[in-house]
Amino acid sequence: MSIRQLSDTVINQIAAGEVIERPASVVKELVENALDAGARRVEVATAGGGLSLIRVIDDGSGISAEELPLAVSRHCTSKLSEDIHDIRSLGFRGEALPSIGSVARLSLRSRTPDGDSGTEVTVEGGHVGPVKPVAANRGTTVEVRDLFFSTPARLKFVKSARAEGTAITDVIKRISLAFPAVRFALSGTDRATLDLAAVPEDGDGLLRRLGQVMGKEFPENALPIEAEREGVSLTGYVSIPSFTRGNALNQFAYVNGRPVRDKLIAGAIRGAYMDVLPRDRHAVTALFLNLDPALVDVNVHPAKADVRFRDPGLVRGLIVGAIRQALEASGVRSSTSGAAAMLDAFRAPQGRGSGNEHHPFTDTRPNRNWDLNESPSRPLETVAPTNGGFTEPEQAGFDIGVAISADARAGEIEPEPVFARSPLGAARAQVHENYIVSQTEDSLVIVDQHAAHERLVYEALKQAIHSRPLPSQGLLMPEIIDVPEEDAERLDAHAEFLARLGLRLERFGPGAVAVRETPAMLGEVDAAALVRDLADEIAENDTTTSLKERVDRIAATMACHGSVRAGRRLKAEEMNALLRQMEATPGSGTCNHGRPTYIELKLADIERLFGRR
Repeated sequence: MSIRQLSDTVINQIAAGEVIERPASVVKELVENALDAGARRVEVATAGGGLSLIRVIDDGSGISAEELPLAVSRHCTSKLSEDIHDIRSLGFRGEALPSIGSVARLSLRSRTPDGDSGTEVTVEGGHVGPVKPVAANRGTTVEVRDLFFSTPARLKFVKSARAEGTAITDVIKRISLAFPAVRFALSGTDRATLDLAAVPEDGDGLLRRLGQVMGKEFPENALPIEAEREGVSLTGYVSIPSFTRGNALNQFAYVNGRPVRDKLIAGAIRGAYMDVLPRDRHAVTALFLNLDPALVDVNVHPAKADVRFRDPGLVRGLIVGAIRQALEASGVRSSTSGAAAMLDAFRAPQGRGSGNEHHPFTDTRPNRNWDLNESPSRPLETVAPTNGGFTEPEQAGFDIGVAISADARAGEIEPEPVFARSPLGAARAQVHENYIVSQTEDSLVIVDQHAAHERLVYEALKQAIHSRPLPSQGLLMPEIIDVPEEDAERLDAHAEFLARLGLRLERFGPGAVAVRETPAMLGEVDAAALVRDLADEIAENDTTTSLKERVDRIAATMACHGSVRAGRRLKAEEMNALLRQMEATPGSGTCNHGRPTYIELKLADIERLFGRR
């Protein structure tokens, strides 16, 4: 077949296949155009999950009548200079509008601030209509109807209207975090209305926008992030370790104001929380990276979802270091969701059977004569009353003013008043020989003694392990491992750091490395698999954290077996000492497995629980 020039319609449809994956992609491109035009208000309306209708209205600078035909032509843009590496806008290819017009019925209406009236142009299946005068407000209105009508095969890959509507909502929320001073409104016959009011462009304003998008609990459980290194600045907020989600959908990342889904950033977040989160839980984050446009390539993906950093190791190290520093500086903080779950458990206790059982918090039936033996809250081993009355408290195992269990020996010693002013308070009792109950000036704290001591031992072990080179065990015969030449060079460049972790290797001719020593803590190890995994990690992220993670996992196992076990009775001095150590240890809010080590219940919440407020 001879070589021929493709028609403009086919070229636009090919571009649409790369850029316009689904209705949410259309919304993303149109909203980005509005923001690049300086809009302070963006309104989006949809129908049929965006397949029937997408309407985006903005109050930006608009498009003049002379430039309107160029706006729907390929590779025509006002956002790119001759230097394609100096990209400072969200859009820059000039493909969005013509691509959308090739697979849908597109209407573009616009009016500039100094214009007496607006103008409109339509594109249907790639065919551009004439420019006509119309009545219009300042800004631009884009309507997209019957998406993919000219390419019906694409409709087979579109999900349900509900799923597509959810994807559009996610796009609006993701973009809105980068532009808190812009009001975003999302409405339509196929959805509930979403209205994100504009907030000031400062830290408090951003935190309010984060609360609008992520829920009101996030600002209460967030830590500020601020760091800079070699021209790369990082700001934002991350959740405390005890505030997590079951997936990573609430991890937002931005590079120079552009929302991205970057594997390097996601891996850095996971690495920063490695010691404090379970494997199936994810932190909630909003990170904003700002750097010279020349240091990042945003043109590596047609939809601009991925980016490539010139120095990925620098970016990863900055993110990991900033998050860990914030976690260490935060001290001990308990998630508000833990206390809320406890309160819900009290307010709505789950009974047996039909669920109509009597319960003192929920039962509204008239009171009757109370009987100790019939009470669901009676002591486990009561002494039967004699002579028609109750026995003396001492005979029934009670002691007025003193806890009834030997576990509560903390009450025998009056705690120092200074302890009550500490974040975790003064120990008052040990319940079921595993949970320490402490009292602060305005709250009650319940501590899991095993989980708490496990974290303390783990942090001490890590400090001891990484404060000096790790012991290594020499191999009787060096193991020669064949690797690609480029991997051998990468491993040799990181040989000094690997030696500190107990792995000593050196070049052994072209395309090979010789392993002479392995970390003693790992015991018998598959050196070849370890070296190849390290080479892959260095090639992808320019880091060697996987070996450190293996060492830390062993330290975590040692800490679990070396910590205070559940069921051990502690003296008051021991409990208070444990609380003080927790306050001085970073990350003590969770154990090595990511479980919370304590829950704090405010006195005001307790009073509301008992109807005192």
